[in-house]
Amino acid sequence: MSTPLLAQYKEIKQRHRDSILFFRMGDFYEMFYDDAVTASRILEITLTARNKEKGEDVPMCGIPYHSASPYIAKLIKKGFKVAICEQLEDTPSPSPSPQGGEGSKMSPLPAGERVRVRGLVKRDVVRIITPGTTIDPLLLDSRENNFIAAVYPTPLSPPLARGELKGGGQFHRIGLALLDISTGDFLVSGLSGDAEVSGLKDRLMTFRPKEILIPDDGGKYRDLLKITDDNTVLINPYDQWQFSTDRAYKTLVEHFKTQSLEGFGCKRDDAMVNAAGALISYITETQKADLSNITSMKVYSPAEYMLMDNATIRNLELLENIRDGERKGSLLSVIDKTETPMGARMLKQRLIQPLLSAAEIQKRLDAVEVLKEDITLRNKIRSLLKEISDIERITGRISLGTANARDLIGLKDSIIRIPELKETISGISNKMIGEICSELDALSDISDMIAKAIIDSPPHTITEGGIIKDGYNKQLDELRSISREGKGFILNIEKREKERTGIESLKVRYNQVFGYYIEITKANLHLAPEDYIRKQTLTNAERFITSELKEYEEKVLGAEDKICRLELELFNEIREAIKKEIKRIQKTAHAVAGLDVLSCLAETAADYNYTKPQINNDDVIRIIDGRHPVIERGNAGERFVPNDTLLDNEENSLLIITGPNMAGKSTYMRQAALIVLMAQIGSFVPAKEAAIGITDRIFTRIGASDFLTEGQSTFMVEMNEAANILNNATARSLIILDEIGRGTSTFDGISIAWAVAEYIHNRLRAKTLFATHYHELTELALTLKGVKNYSIAVREWNDEIIFLRKILEGSADRSYGIQVARLAGLPIDVIERAKEILSNLENAELNEVGEPKIAHSDITLPPSTSPLTKGGDKGGRVRQIDLFTTQAGPVIAELLGADILNMTPLEALNKLHELKKKLQ
Repeated sequence: MSTPLLAQYKEIKQRHRDSILFFRMGDFYEMFYDDAVTASRILEITLTARNKEKGEDVPMCGIPYHSASPYIAKLIKKGFKVAICEQLEDTPSPSPSPQGGEGSKMSPLPAGERVRVRGLVKRDVVRIITPGTTIDPLLLDSRENNFIAAVYPTPLSPPLARGELKGGGQFHRIGLALLDISTGDFLVSGLSGDAEVSGLKDRLMTFRPKEILIPDDGGKYRDLLKITDDNTVLINPYDQWQFSTDRAYKTLVEHFKTQSLEGFGCKRDDAMVNAAGALISYITETQKADLSNITSMKVYSPAEYMLMDNATIRNLELLENIRDGERKGSLLSVIDKTETPMGARMLKQRLIQPLLSAAEIQKRLDAVEVLKEDITLRNKIRSLLKEISDIERITGRISLGTANARDLIGLKDSIIRIPELKETISGISNKMIGEICSELDALSDISDMIAKAIIDSPPHTITEGGIIKDGYNKQLDELRSISREGKGFILNIEKREKERTGIESLKVRYNQVFGYYIEITKANLHLAPEDYIRKQTLTNAERFITSELKEYEEKVLGAEDKICRLELELFNEIREAIKKEIKRIQKTAHAVAGLDVLSCLAETAADYNYTKPQINNDDVIRIIDGRHPVIERGNAGERFVPNDTLLDNEENSLLIITGPNMAGKSTYMRQAALIVLMAQIGSFVPAKEAAIGITDRIFTRIGASDFLTEGQSTFMVEMNEAANILNNATARSLIILDEIGRGTSTFDGISIAWAVAEYIHNRLRAKTLFATHYHELTELALTLKGVKNYSIAVREWNDEIIFLRKILEGSADRSYGIQVARLAGLPIDVIERAKEILSNLENAELNEVGEPKIAHSDITLPPSTSPLTKGGDKGGRVRQIDLFTTQAGPVIAELLGADILNMTPLEALNKLHELKKKLQ
């Protein structure tokens, strides 16, 4: 039979079936039934049972509420939602054990007014934590945004078959909304046309949301479950009606308190409004708090940014390396010298959103140049930035009602640096830095309010007092005086009772069960006065109370309880006052982040000897002595060999690059792409000189291993990526192609690679670097004026090869594959046989019967090692398996083709003599 407590649990759980319910019981969060089984396994905590004596075996487990964050983090990382159910009332009963009795501690969250009651306390869910809605610093990476997305597709009319989402004009428009509730960043975007689905995937890759909402419409959009290749992302079907136009539009105008959304650049009937409105509804529903930090909504315009698909971001290793997916070895790891979390997040977003406006890029470059050239100024700015905390996310916690006193002190300690920072940059003659300076608000009213009210080192919790300074509130000071006097009197009672009873070991102590009490050891019980009231018997002592002790206990505890409640009330007032100024704080935080990014890029440029690129709207990319920004930092003690690059739309539009593996072809191509990308985010670049014409897209076709586990062959991956490039590249694009056609037969591969090169040259005219082992492609330079041949310099020395890493005009004379195989450690017998076969093939050599010599080998093996050894061959001479049994040699072919029956005897003898000479 269910108890009232379990009945309450079941009622709340019924409303949150898709979440693991953290059910607050005193100092613990308890989980029951299936939640307990699941959580105990993932969190590695003990699974127990409740109500066994009543014949109901209820699985349960629990964790202390004050250390819940690490446990919640584990569940969130596994893709679970966690519903936090708090006590909304207090009981005077004892604190609980892990077995889940009702408790007496107040909730750590100020979830409304609480009253003391007896019996079952009122509980409800105060917050639902999901991968995309977490705001706990322990659950977030401070250097990354934590986006949640909503996707809403507007179907074509008439609608297609249910669930069709294959990427080819099957929806009229797709709306996308992205929100980071920890920072308040809110972006919306619309996609339409034939590439809306592939474009959606690319945009999701750019922002990498942790959770994606889709309409829950009985499977109509079930293929939206496949919109991301990242299986760690939570795809969350959400109420269809929340996506409806009327509902979504109303939600947004009510949130922003506006008459319309025109000020944000949104139309009522745009799909991105449907997505944005549903997203705000979901956040409001899960957080159950004011979303005051979401102050604006920005329309993301792809026309402003260079577009990069998933393959390009991965292949260029912008955010993580291909090898193990870690940040180390990425471009971001090299250039990120930011001092603040806000700056780190902004740098990452800029890295994957290079600009297309030459004027805006130039503004950034000019600002970086000013800071690069003045090391004293740069160092002072960076030292001040280092003292600034993550005020964006502190503001988010203030908005959602979870900020504690330490957060407010962190905010105060950060914004007191703003006036000095503003003064430091106020004299700089630069447009962008001047704009940043004008956006910096001293926020002195906020820092003064916090400094006046909150102690410098407050406790983590806000419900147990000790956070408000003396002198801030008269009533609080009076209560503290009563508490101190009462505690002092209780200490005097202990001293007086020792003298009265003659018991030197007598102690006045306190616990939450009995309050204050007098403890006397068993040996001294005969000295206890008659007015002592016995409360508890222990093994070696007795505990007593007196009416006088209880009187002062009531004064002390009554005052302390009032102190805690008053301090919480005062703290909430301060937090609400700050909440009203959130827009000002966010504006300043954004300016700080922008300055941090500029100083970071200046520091990187100075440390690594980068140069300021020239940015223009020409169709030319010219790089002198370019270097790969990541590899040059990783080659400790080894000099990186720089190389030039010249690409345009005329005589240097397609560079065919040949040379052996490991020589540096991929490095050279990637470095050119990275230099272009770095220039367009406003960064200096690793080169002696660089002139970069604005590039609208960078495409890469390198490697296929990431997709093989998805059931796609190497060749299919190549063709899919090649098709994407050929269908979307323009004359302003940069294309990096590495070994097109390698996943099929040689002739097929050459044919496809040749046709792709011709198409790019003749139709697209995109600037292209094309690495290949097909030396036949070098002949394109003879017929296509925009094709140039280049190769990586290699030298041979004592049958070994030396990679010079220098790119030279002209094609490679050899592939050096056998030498590379030797470096890889292939057995010497294999190397020698490969050299023999290569010689046969290159010289078209034949044996005495007209067969290619490749069919036979002179390799000698021990007699018993090969099943191909002839029985009479004691020396172990092995005849290789004949690869050419279906292809007669030229002499045999000529003999078979001779019309002997119609030859004269003399003609037959002459033919025989001719064939014999050929064999010799």
